[in-house]
Amino acid sequence: MGSNSLEWDVESGHVGPTPWWKDATFYQVYPASFKDSNGDGWGDLPGLISEVDYLHELGVDVVWVSPIFESPQKDMGYDVSDYQSIYAPYGTVEDVDLLVKECHSRRMKVILDLVVNHTSIEHAWFKESRSSKRNPKRDWYIWKPARYDEQGIQHPPTNWRGYFAGSTWTWDERTQEYYLHLYAADQPDLNWENADCREAIYEETMRFWLERGVDGFRIDTVNKYSKRQDFVDAPITDPESPHQPAPEMWCNGPRIHEFIKEMTRKALAPYKAVSVGELSNTPHPSQVIPYVSAAAQELDMVFEFSVIRLGTGNGFGAKYLYQPYPLTKLKSLTETWQSFIEGTDAWATAFIENHDNGRAISRFGDASTPELWLRSGQAIALWQATLSGTLFLYQGQEIGMVNMPSSWGMDEYRDIESRNFYAEAAASGSQERLEGTVRGLQILARDHSRMPFQWSDAPHAGFTTGGARPWMRVHDNYRSVNAARQSRDPHSILSFYKRALKLRREHGDVFVHGSFRLMARDDEALFAYVKESAAVVSSSSGAAAAGGGGGKPPRKKAVVVLNMSAETRPCVDVAGAMQCAGDGADVRLLVGTLGDEASAGGSGGPTTAKGVSLPPLAAWEGRVYVNY
Repeated sequence: MGSNSLEWDVESGHVGPTPWWKDATFYQVYPASFKDSNGDGWGDLPGLISEVDYLHELGVDVVWVSPIFESPQKDMGYDVSDYQSIYAPYGTVEDVDLLVKECHSRRMKVILDLVVNHTSIEHAWFKESRSSKRNPKRDWYIWKPARYDEQGIQHPPTNWRGYFAGSTWTWDERTQEYYLHLYAADQPDLNWENADCREAIYEETMRFWLERGVDGFRIDTVNKYSKRQDFVDAPITDPESPHQPAPEMWCNGPRIHEFIKEMTRKALAPYKAVSVGELSNTPHPSQVIPYVSAAAQELDMVFEFSVIRLGTGNGFGAKYLYQPYPLTKLKSLTETWQSFIEGTDAWATAFIENHDNGRAISRFGDASTPELWLRSGQAIALWQATLSGTLFLYQGQEIGMVNMPSSWGMDEYRDIESRNFYAEAAASGSQERLEGTVRGLQILARDHSRMPFQWSDAPHAGFTTGGARPWMRVHDNYRSVNAARQSRDPHSILSFYKRALKLRREHGDVFVHGSFRLMARDDEALFAYVKESAAVVSSSSGAAAAGGGGGKPPRKKAVVVLNMSAETRPCVDVAGAMQCAGDGADVRLLVGTLGDEASAGGSGGPTTAKGVSLPPLAAWEGRVYVNY
């Protein structure tokens, strides 16, 4: 893996090599649900290792493994009790070594999920911290005294609401103070203001794994390390609750860029480790660019969540009260986060699924019939494969896995966030809120992405042995939706993903590195856009690549047209879009989700000349036209 292409360095004014991770396709594995090798119903590292060839054949360059460290599993491993040990049901440290070895032998890389905003209450650091106010590690976490009102009633230090409902503060009886936790009470926040704590994070959680050959990290909650130090109440925006949303108190705090620069300088840069940060509550490009500017030397990439969080409420009390939105909103947000890096030295990511959201077809596609499920799954694949930035896929996305059936009861929802929001809604006494929360969970809950991977039509979808009981119920549709069946079908979603990823690699100057220009802005059915290669293109000589000597090379262009509706729609003016981009060359169909000949209108070939009327798009059909 790697890239020999060249790109213009804004800071130095010279052409240099493109970092390998820009052209890579990352694949997130949720290990508990990927593949169980020993029949205990829990996915594990040997199971993942056994399917490395599957990922290699798909076209994956980097395997991102969600948390596998020792943990009480209150939040599925995002509550770490020992960063240098592996949770026994997943395997051992040696299994991680073997995974790295097997991936590296196939020119693939491995990144781990780094969770360092908080630990588990079972971590040795926290046990010391809560043992005494005089313990040297007391200040490694955030402790505050109680407040008392005029009646002498005790209250937490602030009125902040946590992400999993309730207060962000928990009282510790032994030392008579509260500790801060943005998530569950089992997940106390580390105090990044303490330099010794930061150095321990770099040494014990990062260098330890980088020394063993891991290639980098997805960094959890990366913009929450610097909290405001005045610890004041948040404004009351939810009068019905004693706990108020307060992300402004802990997101993008006063020292956050200082902390990330230090982390990169001390732990990531010496190993040339790749980094991608989870950047929540940062909805403005001007806020995001400082994290991913090459000159800033902070993070390589971040996940910005405006697109994938469409339909959710405010992230706190109303998060699971579903908010319908028009296609134009999805298009506008995509445009913003595709174009925000243009003219900068920053970089973007492209993704539409992860472990914290419902499935893409259930949210952005159409699973109402098998035919529309197939078509919309392929349209989503084409959309994602043609977006600028580094592409991230989530396990099961490539075979079109969908949300739990709506007939399943709340007892099938295992996630702490789902359960807490449901309990809060039930306790509210409002039937409307309870029904709205249930409906929202059916669309948006994190549980949907955590169901076992559907490998085959064997019992439990081949995820585990027939006699085992999977930790989470397998989807009812596994006999018709599984990897084995799709690998034999050239027209399946899986086969289309393989083709789309291959085309993305072959035409990376347009799809990965190209600019994005939205078409048909107000159309509520068609999602169309122009991708155009940069002025600086690959070349064996820096002078030619920089536009000097031999003249300026022509820009390559592609028009992506997606019918994101169940109705037939006329195609956009592809030839006109090419001309508007400054080139009157003939256009050619590169790929169509219904097959190249069908998408070309049965003309017997993929080429369509300038000015020729293009056939209408069938329901959920997608096409890509190029001028080269």
